[in-house]
Amino acid sequence: MQRKVHHRGAVATIALGLTLTVGCGGSDDFTVLCGTSFRTPMEELVRQYEEETGETVTMSFGGSEELLPHVKTQSQGDIFISHSPFMKYTKEADSLTRYVHVGYMDPVFIVAKGNPKKIKINSIEDLAQEGLHVVLPDPKHSTCGEMIVALLEKKGVKDEVFENVDALFRSHQQVALQIELGHADVGIIWNGVAHDRLDKLDILAAPREYDKEIAVGIMGLSYSDRPEQVEKFLKFVDQHGERIFKEFGYVKITAAKEEEEDPS
Repeated sequence: MQRKVHHRGAVATIALGLTLTVGCGGSDDFTVLCGTSFRTPMEELVRQYEEETGETVTMSFGGSEELLPHVKTQSQGDIFISHSPFMKYTKEADSLTRYVHVGYMDPVFIVAKGNPKKIKINSIEDLAQEGLHVVLPDPKHSTCGEMIVALLEKKGVKDEVFENVDALFRSHQQVALQIELGHADVGIIWNGVAHDRLDKLDILAAPREYDKEIAVGIMGLSYSDRPEQVEKFLKFVDQHGERIFKEFGYVKITAAKEEEEDPS
């Protein structure tokens, strides 16, 4: 069954200069607003849902911060997938019925496939190694970037590490591309994005040092005029969502599993 992608309203810019449009209301379709970092697992989840139910789901893609205004104004969407703190923002807008926790986003160190430069990272301070070329997500546009800067500041090594930072990028895909093309030695991106590119990248195992925990949630939108289908979709997510997101790498890479809890 072919899945439709909306081409309406405002343009949302995503990785590598590609654009998909997301619009403002007026649709007769059951619509999932999908943050671009979750595209791959959500396409698989929706594919399985369509196959089981025979229903058609439309997916609209954009950055979470670009999709949120539609949720706040209650102008578009039946389902919204994003990460914390966007579940909180959706609830504060009185736009949330409930959400299903399906996984975690964690920053991971990435290098070129096979780690040709034999880079070793045991902690984030190691990004200050002499001669290392580093690329990171921009903290102005990325929760991951914010977490990185906060950790560097906590450890008192921000200035030293940033001497090695060649560039900051808005998207995780752009960070990954710099590593793939050999323009930089090491970067940090979300685990799920790295998992999508394991044919070109390696993830370096290192202890988890971040204080913040980022949960991934699939949210039912309270203003949907299809509340029964919203709940039907969420029940499907209850059964299959966590498994699918785990398959696509949305797990804590090195954190103790017994410490994982769903922040409500």
